Order: sequence, then C-alpha cells, then structure tokens
Amino acid sequence: MKHTFFPSGAARSAALPLMGLALLSLSLLGSPVALANDYPTESRVDYVLGCMAANGNSYLTMQKCSCSIDVIAEHLSYETYEQVATVLSMQDQRGELGVLFRTERGMQDQLRALRQAQADANLRCF
Repeated sequence: MKHTFFPSGAARSAALPLMGLALLSLSLLGSPVALANDYPTESRVDYVLGCMAANGNSYLTMQKCSCSIDVIAEHLSYETYEQVATVLSMQDQRGELGVLFRTERGMQDQLRALRQAQADANLRCF
C-alpha cells in the first residue's frame, strides 16, 4: 500500500487537583506525549484525507492513516512537520529558489527525519 503525507479558584479542595494537573502537564512538556498532542486537528484531518486519497477511501484505510499521523507526531514536533511540508512544496519550484530547497543541508536533515517517521508509521500502521 502506498503511504503518503500530503497541530493544545473556587474552594481549596478544588485547587489541589488543579495544581496536580498543572504539575503533570509541566512535566510532560518535553515528552513525546506532549509533542504528539501539539498537532492541530485540522492538520491531522488534512493528512488523513490525503493519505486516504492515495491509499483508498475505506474505513480500514482511515484507521491506518490516523495511526500514521499519530506515529509521525511522536517523532516530529508540529513546528518541524510544518517546516518539512513547506520544504516539500517548495522543492518543485524552478530556478534558484527550488535549488535552495532541494540542496540546503538543514532542510535535507528535516526531510530525512520525516521519512524516518513515515517509515516507522508504515511498519506500525500499514
């Protein structure tokens, strides 16, 4: 199957659980769980729709494509994902601008990270 890719004081007794939740969320900020949840719903849906268009519009494919974007979100922050999407769209440009997006090392490293995330998604979801 071809996989394709084309962002979260009333009473004293009520305050304690809220403080606990705040501490928990602070401890998760740098974790994969926090990164996986920074993708907006619109971006997730856009990915799933594109993936389904490339792989078949079935319920099973929707499940696999949803799994895929979740795995990618575990690997890449939404900011990085957006940057890579921009690089991919700009690589088709002609001339000097397109060459920059096709050859600049930092951009190529980001593309490699996305491809690794997609490979993991393929193994885990498809």
